[in-house]
Amino acid sequence: MCVSPQRWGVTAAGQRSDVDVRPVVRADLLDVFRIERRSFDQPWPYAAFERFLDAPGFLLADDGSPVGFVVADVLSEDGARIGHIKDLAVAPSHRRDGLGRTLLAEGLTVLATRGVGRVRLEVRPSNDAARALYEAFGFETDRVRRGYYADGEDAHVMKKPMS
Repeated sequence: MCVSPQRWGVTAAGQRSDVDVRPVVRADLLDVFRIERRSFDQPWPYAAFERFLDAPGFLLADDGSPVGFVVADVLSEDGARIGHIKDLAVAPSHRRDGLGRTLLAEGLTVLATRGVGRVRLEVRPSNDAARALYEAFGFETDRVRRGYYADGEDAHVMKKPMS
């Protein structure tokens, strides 16, 4: 299944979110990597993004240039199909205008069409904005993974049932 580009207008909060959301193609990888590097102190390496080119929910937000992305895929865990939000980033110049919410919603939609029963993700406890976004979508902290990140910070493993 391929996600059709979606045109987003204004969010419920009245903020600008006028972008196309479409699957990432190889030509987008350098832009994705640049957004990642501007977003995180410990960014994924370029090769990690190459591995997810065929992931169903590797989506790009584009408003004439790439401004954010989400990496979502499907795993098999104990015989069940589990969605996994692996990465989500918005270019610093486009934060606080609903793009993270838009990308998460699109990623979850793709995972739902793949028949996942639940979705999980890992997030730093220090990332208040991300945790608030995930909680707004119904994610709850299931457990803590001690020392998950390279700098030793723990990760909150958050889960959401899909209905």
